[in-house]
Amino acid sequence: MRMCNFCSNFAAKIMAMEKEIYLAGGCFWGTEHYFKQIAGVVATEVGFANGHTDNPTYEQVYTDTTGYAETVRVAYNPTIVSLEFLLRMFFVAIDPTSLNKQGHDEGTRYRTGIYYTDAEDRIVIDRIYDEEQQKHEQPMVVEREPLKAFYAADEYHQDYLDKHPDGYCHLPLSLFAFARNANKQSNENQ
Repeated sequence: MRMCNFCSNFAAKIMAMEKEIYLAGGCFWGTEHYFKQIAGVVATEVGFANGHTDNPTYEQVYTDTTGYAETVRVAYNPTIVSLEFLLRMFFVAIDPTSLNKQGHDEGTRYRTGIYYTDAEDRIVIDRIYDEEQQKHEQPMVVEREPLKAFYAADEYHQDYLDKHPDGYCHLPLSLFAFARNANKQSNENQ
């Protein structure tokens, strides 16, 4: 089926507006579900970022020998939600002073990180990081690095909490409602 020129141009414009950021916030099931609640997030994908082996499996990453962190690719429309807002929401959902541990989950695969593909994003990342550090007496341990590698996890892990609403999650359910309403209120105040 061939797409009309208007539709094709419109789809290209929409895709050009899409940006992405990769966020490691502990177990990727909850982190993905949290970001899916935010208006302006157009897609999420769970996977593994910034390790040192090709095509790691979940079982391999679980051994903490691959160097990968459980990470969520967050694609968003910057005309609806800003990177700044997403990063502020990220810091609400994590303990940025906890090394290799979020909730009950421990290991290097559960470390926190912000991985970017657009070098210009580093300015915003550093500014928000510095503001967040002011709130903590201990030094923060959230990685801030360019994305070196990302491999999608298998289908079983994608949208896990949608498929298994009673499944394990290190994040409290109240955080999902908070995320659903957070930038709605922000947009109403503008």
